[in-house]
Amino acid sequence: MIGEAIPPEPIPEVAAGLVLILMLVLVLPFKSKIIEGNLELFFLIMGFTAVGLLYFKGLLGVKALKELFLLALKTPLFIQGVPMGITQVVLVAGLAFYAYHEQIYGGIASMYSKLGPRYFGIAIALLLGLTSSIISVIVAAVILAELVAALPVGREAKIGYTVASAFAIGMGAALTPVGEPLATIAISKLSGPPFHAGFTFLFTHLGRVLVPGIVAVAIYAGYMLERAGSVGEGVFKATYTETLGRVIMRAVRVYMFVAALELLGHGFTPLINWYLSKIPGYILYWVNMVSAVLDNATLTAAEIGPSLTLNQIRSALTSLIISGGMLIPGNIPNIVAAGRLQISSGEWAKRGIPIGMALLIVYFVVVEVFRI
Repeated sequence: MIGEAIPPEPIPEVAAGLVLILMLVLVLPFKSKIIEGNLELFFLIMGFTAVGLLYFKGLLGVKALKELFLLALKTPLFIQGVPMGITQVVLVAGLAFYAYHEQIYGGIASMYSKLGPRYFGIAIALLLGLTSSIISVIVAAVILAELVAALPVGREAKIGYTVASAFAIGMGAALTPVGEPLATIAISKLSGPPFHAGFTFLFTHLGRVLVPGIVAVAIYAGYMLERAGSVGEGVFKATYTETLGRVIMRAVRVYMFVAALELLGHGFTPLINWYLSKIPGYILYWVNMVSAVLDNATLTAAEIGPSLTLNQIRSALTSLIISGGMLIPGNIPNIVAAGRLQISSGEWAKRGIPIGMALLIVYFVVVEVFRI
């Protein structure tokens, strides 16, 4: 749709405009409290701005523009053509917890007391991380957000645990094509020769590096809760504070966020085609950190193809998957959990960037240096 009108050589004013928009997206949420409190609206405006730039510079026709807007409207509501997208899942789960929060919170408190903070934390993060590729990243993210909201620990512990667990879910969801869009697109791009990728392709070639990572971050997540318990935060009773209006509004905000990311992802397509696709693999590994704020499915569509070697594919996908956990816009679990728990961009980045950088360094050595 959008790629057809992009010329092979960069247009300087378009490239400069898109880079400026990217810089604003990266910087302003950390500099302005107003923008931080209205992140969805800000990203939506930036998405319209990026797409508008392409339209006025002739890189996007009227028909393609209408198709793109329709896609942005539909994406938050559909999964692979089925009308049960992230918006409905968030809304239904929120309403269920609103109606039955006493029973649910009681069960969570009982399990937490029996297992203790460390083993409860490890078990939940590990379970959601390993099953997100089957139940989908959206369902896993909603479960995580509501479980954390019910935990009888302080805010700092909840944030640390949530960020670490979101990494586990993002990594696990990439192991099958039903887990998240990145995996779906990767399998589609590699379904022909020479790879003939099927349902188990990503698990076969990424599982041996991602599964140990899921275990590692799950253990770290458990440590976050144990640390909170050791200083006396894990002894008070959790209370449900949601209102029906907030439950509904959160689903609306998630809808806006996902629609905005759809527009931004397509709006930045020229930059991806002009520059990212020509970068050597070992440099692209680090450049892919932009997936912390961009749609990693769009980057996957631009970077992954049958002409790459298996190691190049593993390297590119690994960096995209890990980088997505570093900032709130980078992955669906981040968006859902941050919205439910009211985690700010700065609070997420403070914990997500160190975890992401540590994982990126380890995986760079594993995948790029030793080619394990």
